[in-house]
Amino acid sequence: MKIAFYRYESSREAHSNVSDVLDGEDIDQVEELEGEFASYIGVDYALATSHGTSALHLAMLAIDLKRGDKVVCSVNAHPNVPEVVRHFDAEPIFIDIDFESYNINLDKLEAYLEENSAKKLKAVIVTHVAGQCVDLDRLYAMAKRYDVKIVEDASEALGVTYKGDKVGSTGADISCFNFSAHLKKDICNGGMLVSNSAKIIERAKLLRSHAMKRDKDSLEYIYDVVDIGFDYTMSQLSAAYIRAQIKEQDKNLQRVQEIAQMYNKAFGEVEHVMIPKPQRDDHPYSLYIIKVDKNRDSFALELKKHGVEVGLHYIPLHFLTYYKNKYSLKVNNFPVALKTYQQVMSLPIYASMQDKEVQYVIEKIKVVASTRV
Repeated sequence: MKIAFYRYESSREAHSNVSDVLDGEDIDQVEELEGEFASYIGVDYALATSHGTSALHLAMLAIDLKRGDKVVCSVNAHPNVPEVVRHFDAEPIFIDIDFESYNINLDKLEAYLEENSAKKLKAVIVTHVAGQCVDLDRLYAMAKRYDVKIVEDASEALGVTYKGDKVGSTGADISCFNFSAHLKKDICNGGMLVSNSAKIIERAKLLRSHAMKRDKDSLEYIYDVVDIGFDYTMSQLSAAYIRAQIKEQDKNLQRVQEIAQMYNKAFGEVEHVMIPKPQRDDHPYSLYIIKVDKNRDSFALELKKHGVEVGLHYIPLHFLTYYKNKYSLKVNNFPVALKTYQQVMSLPIYASMQDKEVQYVIEKIKVVASTRV
């Protein structure tokens, strides 16, 4: 048996929506998606983009990031987080992580903000690893105290709630979603930027399509360009497909949590394997990240031989050649991220997994763990 790390979800409604586009139906799928997504999350505005990285880049444009500005982020994030900052010749500032949640360590973040509050700090990008959130109330209070914007990288947090409200509606200036997140490749790409700020959305919407302005009463091909933008527009086909995904998301999350509980029960007493430790009762398990106490890569290679694909979230950013050289970073600069990186792996977990596939993963994890010394 082969268990893929991820399989995309489809449905009859997705096929129907895509058929509407191909048949030339007079439905603006992108506009429909934006309205439905804003309603689903519980925000005033949602803006669809071509992919998740473009949503993050557009967020930086919307907050008017400039050369020499500083943006703080976790050292445990996908490379697109500091990447969008560097495209402005701005500086990403890396913060070590919490040992159990793998999210940015708020104590270390606050210490940095306290010491550097007057040094061109513009924003904090917070990645919700596995969909788990940090203490958002504390984070937003910090942002207000030190006058920085909060941009949430919610790539793994679609449909996830924090104290009853969906991530994206809890108080960040901007939240960015990715419908084809790292190692979860779908058949289409897409991202979404959400905010309750009309000013932010108005600027983002302008810059999403080359900063072109048109007079609605003029001919369609007459336009002006009022700033430097780019093309971040989502295709009608992608929007049609994603609309169906959003309607299924809550049900899919419920199934994912069922699988996570199967894993929790099976691995709770397995030697050499540590299961995730929820920070609250509502861990969404968008990723199921275990720790292997030694020889993580050999463990993963053995699983691969058995047909079980695993992921890694993430290679610490200070390990990557560009950032290591650019900022003269050493591997020991972020000791928690270093130790965590040597141990963690993400197991297959998605709504279309059948129970027999889950049991196969469990069986092979136990087999491989039994060979560790």
